[in-house]
Amino acid sequence: MYPLISKISTTVRKLFGLYGLRLWFAIGSQIAPRATLERAARVFCTPLASSRSRALAAPTFGAREDVIAVDDHNVTAYVWGDPNRQPYVLFAHGWSSHGTRIAAWLPRLRQAGYAVVAFDQPAHGRSPGQLATLPCFTRHLLAVGAHFGPAAVVIGHSLGGAATANALARGLQAERAVLIAPAADPVDAVQRFADLLWIGRNLCQRMFAFFESRIGITFDEQQAHHTAPLIGRPALIVHDLEDRDVPWSEGERYARYWPDSRLMTTRGLGHRRVLEDETVITAVMRFLRGETVGDRLVSSPNLPFGVA
Repeated sequence: MYPLISKISTTVRKLFGLYGLRLWFAIGSQIAPRATLERAARVFCTPLASSRSRALAAPTFGAREDVIAVDDHNVTAYVWGDPNRQPYVLFAHGWSSHGTRIAAWLPRLRQAGYAVVAFDQPAHGRSPGQLATLPCFTRHLLAVGAHFGPAAVVIGHSLGGAATANALARGLQAERAVLIAPAADPVDAVQRFADLLWIGRNLCQRMFAFFESRIGITFDEQQAHHTAPLIGRPALIVHDLEDRDVPWSEGERYARYWPDSRLMTTRGLGHRRVLEDETVITAVMRFLRGETVGDRLVSSPNLPFGVA
């Protein structure tokens, strides 16, 4: 009974917090648009506070922890096995997540002879910082990949999937790629964020300009239909039809525009459980052995998409 009361209380507090934030943005956009814009941008770039405590409480399963210098700060990496002597898997976690989310994969990957490398993005897990963006995710993934050398496969979940595609298009060395519930459209992500917080269209457009002036790349350049065609290696895209965080259509978009890729569609796993599902892990292990997994999608001017 008491856990139920506590859960209801927490839900109520979250609802009041959400509606309070919505009201702040609705009023602020009218009377103080500049301050409101800057706060909206900060909220968008700030991972959930609870994700840090969850990451710190998560076991590391005997990993060796490395500290890797990137730009003017460090990130924490987790290493299982020896990437210098074994083919290794590089894992890129998603937003408000952490590197040890790869835990469910460790027994199968290690048994197959792979070393595994994961890391916490800035402002996530054991890595310092307060803010992060998709270009930040991409840059740090490139840095970790450069530190450990060419990977046998890179696995990216959610925003880590988008960062994986962006990094591969910009020189990340990996023989194969697996994208699980990958985000494909940062433009739509900002618009969903704006809708959630009742941020008007005008302020939302100013947010795009505000971000792009600071990150040095447009949101449009980071969309899957621009990055995927540049990647010349095999990929498996896994996405659940009932994903409420990142629509299945975004995974489908990767598979449609990535020349050497296939799409595996699941149902009933949502956005998070798909990363830990045994059926998904088994299918990916088959893909790593060179077996055919999933459907091949095709795209042409006369056929926007289809299954071949």
